[in-house]
Amino acid sequence: MAQTIEHTGVITGIGDKQIQVSIIQQEACEACHAKSSCAVADKKEKLIELECDSSGFKTGDEVVVYGNQSIGFLAILFAFVIPFVLMLLILFIMSLFISNELIAGGIAVVALLPYYVILSLFEKKLKSRFRFQIRMN
Repeated sequence: MAQTIEHTGVITGIGDKQIQVSIIQQEACEACHAKSSCAVADKKEKLIELECDSSGFKTGDEVVVYGNQSIGFLAILFAFVIPFVLMLLILFIMSLFISNELIAGGIAVVALLPYYVILSLFEKKLKSRFRFQIRMN
């Protein structure tokens, strides 16, 4: 069975097929082994919107939001690792052709724009991949 990341939260809003959950960071986050790959660990409160059947839930219910640990690692890959490697690769290539380090560094940073534009074009596919689920606490 795959390891899961779980966070307790409170439902703050309900739509037709969408539930908004407020997650409050607790002291347990400090000891969690997945803290470095978890988007909830950097703030005291996070609002998460989940697409699911809202029947059976009401505002104020305490729920558990969970997902596979692998989606956290995949998110880190897309958000940090790939852009970092891409930027270093472009910086290395530009430094071979351009002697001015400032210009080579600027080109490497600007080259990340197409990456994030392409990433935003696949937003629907990524949202379906990075899916959290909800259950009553």
